Amino acid sequence: MILKGKTIGFGLTGSHCTFAEIMPEIQKLVDEGANVIPIISNAVQTTDTRFGPTEEWQKQLRSITGNEIISTIVDAEPIGPKGLLDVMVIAPATGNSISKFANGITDSPVLMAAKAQLRNLKPVVIAVSTNDGLGINGTNIGRLLAIKNIYFVPFGQDAPSKKPNSLVARMELIKETCEEAIEHRQIQPVIVEKFKY
Repeated sequence: MILKGKTIGFGLTGSHCTFAEIMPEIQKLVDEGANVIPIISNAVQTTDTRFGPTEEWQKQLRSITGNEIISTIVDAEPIGPKGLLDVMVIAPATGNSISKFANGITDSPVLMAAKAQLRNLKPVVIAVSTNDGLGINGTNIGRLLAIKNIYFVPFGQDAPSKKPNSLVARMELIKETCEEAIEHRQIQPVIVEKFKY
């Protein structure tokens, strides 16, 4: 019960196809006794997709966590000065968000929250979900892997025959990755097989 009583910021960015997989993982954190504060990117806040309308996803987030959603940079900024979080999770972390985070760009509530967390030398957990992880975004993932206090949910290729550059985290390992990150350890192995082919 390492997570009991901990406050976890849970940031969602625009890999909408993974949201249905993410919601049960947020529930697991709540079931462990964590106080989960949802944070959403601009894309999540404003985009309806074939995977569902944003209002429905936001409603689920509020229902699961019992907390209001942080949806502006202004509301995310105090996370740093007030030391609000024990762990910050970005799941799913899109290639766009990974690229910006690796290069110090904080133009969304999720990225501001992550930057604020690093300011306090506290863990940020990343669950990658990108079609170009073994392509142009590979350098950004590598950069983040080398930064202190950043931890990755184990990830692998999800569809190598159709999308050879695509990487997706094993979302069911978010809780375990958070538990290790609180102890300042990277869960191992980092590179895993996403699916059996």
